[in-house]
Amino acid sequence: MSLQIIVGAQWGDEGKGRIVDWFASQAQIVARYNGGDNAGHTVTVGEKVFKLHLIPSGIIHPHTVAVMGNGMVINPRSLLDEMQALESAGVEISPRRLRISYCAHLITPAHCALDAALEAARGKDNIGTTGRGIGPAYTDKAARTNLRVADLLAPDLPERVRQNIETANRSLLSLGAPALDVVQIAAAFTDYARQLAPFIADTALELHTALQSGQHLLAEGAQGSLLDIDHGTYPFVTSSSTLAPGTLVGLGLGLTAAHGAVITGVCKAFQTRVGSGPFPTEVFEQTAERLRGTGENPWDEFGTTTGRPRRVGWLDGVLLRYAVRLNGITELVLTKLDVLSGLKTVSICEAYRREDKTLTELVFGPSHLDAYQPVFTSLPGWNADLGAIRRWRDLPEAACAYIRAVERVAGAPVSMVSVGPEREQMIVVEA
Repeated sequence: MSLQIIVGAQWGDEGKGRIVDWFASQAQIVARYNGGDNAGHTVTVGEKVFKLHLIPSGIIHPHTVAVMGNGMVINPRSLLDEMQALESAGVEISPRRLRISYCAHLITPAHCALDAALEAARGKDNIGTTGRGIGPAYTDKAARTNLRVADLLAPDLPERVRQNIETANRSLLSLGAPALDVVQIAAAFTDYARQLAPFIADTALELHTALQSGQHLLAEGAQGSLLDIDHGTYPFVTSSSTLAPGTLVGLGLGLTAAHGAVITGVCKAFQTRVGSGPFPTEVFEQTAERLRGTGENPWDEFGTTTGRPRRVGWLDGVLLRYAVRLNGITELVLTKLDVLSGLKTVSICEAYRREDKTLTELVFGPSHLDAYQPVFTSLPGWNADLGAIRRWRDLPEAACAYIRAVERVAGAPVSMVSVGPEREQMIVVEA
């Protein structure tokens, strides 16, 4: 068996898409195991920039089969739009190349409307969701009232949609939001079913068979470890398991599939997050603008899905160690090292301080980070433009020292670093 799992080691937006793209060149299957179109993976190939929200980003390689696992929640309208965009860009989208789990859950317009209404009701205490209906869809999943992809194959699909939307309308009216058009939504889902039916499969069985035959499976998670529903900065989290162990449940694989698996954690050379929630190492004003960029380039720190400017800060080593431990990360890939070029000094948070105590490990998880002050270590910066460098030995000494500091703080080796958005702007780190 051959399984590699790629997870975000921070609050998401670490650059997982281009790392999946890098490793997908050696995989036969790429599969996503959680989340919906609230996530975004950006891959740059030459002059083309692919922004994917649902389909595994490894599909850009022409030899791969992309699988959307049962742990996902799928907006069929968004999926069809994404399929069309990829086809227009020259990527083959066919039942041979794209497989959708019949067990995955559906996102309806009601979920999106409820998402907006609930956020409005929270007022200043809102979570900062993307408004894509993710939370309400997972809520209905847990309540055992949601529609699944398999329902798209049912002869009585319009009736199932009607019942679902009528139930949601009662909740919307109680929140002061307008009711939705049941007939229109049922007709739309009938059309979605016609287009998506050839892609629906028992993907868990297909993945099991592929692993048994020796194929290499690359599993990609959405969001990041610190947004995990159980172990993240609750309640400012997503609604699914973002951690590596969630791969098995989200794809329908047994424990034996993980034997000998490589767990690759993707981590920015600094820290970012979108939306509300604690952020101990956050920086502001000129330093924030320097790390974030202006938004003129597609790889600046603005959300792929929302376009919102990301909050930025120095790398948090305490949270990184936490992510390494929870995921069982065997290697780290450090992205956006080039962004730090030109800074006189760069900082890493190695511990937290609260009153008279210094902590190097989280106690009771990361939900109460606002109570702690970061303890920073400053390292010399470097001025060289890293974009054209491809060999470890050609990196500035200070950049190498920073990478070694990340390894020491994280407790895991850094195997590669990215020095730009292009597919080939990667450097293998020497031991």
